[in-house]
Amino acid sequence: MLNFTFCVPTKFVFGHGVEKETGRELKALGAKKVLIHYGGGSVIRSGLMQTVTDALDAEGIAHVSLGGVKPNPRASLVYEGIELGRREGVDFILAVGGGSALDSAKAIALGIPYEGDFWDLWTGKAAPAARIPVGSVLTLAATGSESSNSAVITREDTREKVGLNHQLNRPVLAIMDPELTMTLPPYQTACGATDIMAHAMERYFTNETEVDVTDRLCEAVISTVIRAARIAMKDPRNYEARANLMWAGTIAHNDTVGVGRLGDFASHRIEHELSAMYDVAHGAGLAVIFPAWMRYHLETGHNIMRLAQFAVRIWHCEMNFENPAETALRGIEAYEGFLKEIGMPITMKELGARTEDIPELTRRVRRSPDGTVGQFQKLDDAAIERIFRIADR
Repeated sequence: MLNFTFCVPTKFVFGHGVEKETGRELKALGAKKVLIHYGGGSVIRSGLMQTVTDALDAEGIAHVSLGGVKPNPRASLVYEGIELGRREGVDFILAVGGGSALDSAKAIALGIPYEGDFWDLWTGKAAPAARIPVGSVLTLAATGSESSNSAVITREDTREKVGLNHQLNRPVLAIMDPELTMTLPPYQTACGATDIMAHAMERYFTNETEVDVTDRLCEAVISTVIRAARIAMKDPRNYEARANLMWAGTIAHNDTVGVGRLGDFASHRIEHELSAMYDVAHGAGLAVIFPAWMRYHLETGHNIMRLAQFAVRIWHCEMNFENPAETALRGIEAYEGFLKEIGMPITMKELGARTEDIPELTRRVRRSPDGTVGQFQKLDDAAIERIFRIADR
């Protein structure tokens, strides 16, 4: 197990009707004027926005709002939020929605005190040094952004989708009522479940040995998501399934299941180019890329026993000790079968992606300074292109 430092400063308020406590919680954090950041009209039509603003009004907390967040949140709206936040003198940003609203809120929070272009922080030209506190009223179990250190923003003019991992990105508050996820369309529920599984799997596929605690935590999260997603797809108003998905989404990506080991995250980097180019849902893109990533490692024979362990412990495949690669393949096929069961695509063609774009997609994948991506097995241009071609079937 590797050395680690782990700190999650987020306060979680979880359960039935907790959104009504938003005002009390923000007052305890010293908020005086809040920027409420949200996506489309669903939070208004559902009455959630009214509940939140009533809770703020009851505590005498002033507020302004900025809607319009889209999946794969856009830099243009971040700029608008920074300008609004500075003009109004806000001291807290509250995201009402899912991971896209949260990621956009995080960018605004870092951008308000930064004197330059916030995009400098995302491209590494400058390091974050200050932020406005961020909290959320969560409506989607997926990204784990409610307590993670990451935020991903898409720049429309260059079609760049870039993530920033920094401790200042961690929200201070997460209001989490599973009932708020019950009206999600099945496709969004499936995309969310796929994203949660990928976050745990990015950490699971490590070359570190003797990390049994976090192995078992990853396996528990993945297995729980499989079971809960199946229930939620058939019975969208099942509270326990929704609650398990929501909490799994949180711990899958705030590094609870990733300490003491070196995770991979190549699949996320590769998928970002799919969703940047085609504006597809991140979870759907991961459903295409992650199995292809696994098949690539099977082709190259890298750490077959880790792939086989995934097959045995998650999908209950029988271990073939004479041919562990056969066991690993059955695990990948079981994973793909589950994805299809919940309505996810597993090929680039199903996403509407084009074979002729593969060289450009490969070129655009963001790399480490050594020119590769990933840690489980470092991937160069040829490896990245091969993964795209495996997915293009």
